[in-house]
Amino acid sequence: MTADGPAPRWLLLGRPDCHLCEEFEAALREHLGARPFVLEQAGVDARGEWRMRYGTRIPVLLDEDGRVLAEGIFDAAAFDRACAAKSR
Repeated sequence: MTADGPAPRWLLLGRPDCHLCEEFEAALREHLGARPFVLEQAGVDARGEWRMRYGTRIPVLLDEDGRVLAEGIFDAAAFDRACAAKSR
């Protein structure tokens, strides 16, 4: 739990052996440092809806409401803006 409430929960959609997905996760973790968060991972091909919507856009980071926070190459500034917009 953070001072602002529970740690955020995110879902990272990707594919096995996806080097871009691995780099994305590493950049996300580096950016967040010691800030608490829960990161679940799933294969984008596990659900037809995900495959259709995000299949060519992986990796894709979704918040608990299914909103895209980041995709492709991790962009820390864009991620921070997306998280700030959610908190408004």
